[in-house]
Amino acid sequence: MKRKTMTAISGVFLTALIIIGIGAVSAQQTKHTGSIQIKSDDEAGFVGMAKIPFDSAVNAALTAVQGKILRIELENENGYLVYGVEVVKSDRQIVDVKVDAGDGKVLKIETDQKDSEGNEGEDSDNDHEEGGEK
Repeated sequence: MKRKTMTAISGVFLTALIIIGIGAVSAQQTKHTGSIQIKSDDEAGFVGMAKIPFDSAVNAALTAVQGKILRIELENENGYLVYGVEVVKSDRQIVDVKVDAGDGKVLKIETDQKDSEGNEGEDSDNDHEEGGEK
């Protein structure tokens, strides 16, 4: 009797671990969407597609991350138009803030990490999303 109970508990525990693992993988694969879908890779056309001015994107980025602006550009992020705003924090870390070019919402914040060679990394373990599902 004790063995059946332990087997049942082990099965429930294993099932819970599998479900949690699947959820973690899904969260890592979440694509960030915006309000302006890009239909052409013509970067020159991005300017006419943006609904908010770059200063609004800068304000949104600086509200999310304290620092100074290093660079800002319109980018194709998973098929959606975003402002990529690079912010230098007081500790000299560079943070890439993705701001929706349509509504000004912060979609993603990525902290660039330097690798052993001293080059900037693209993605880091310090990434996080703002505002849940977009």
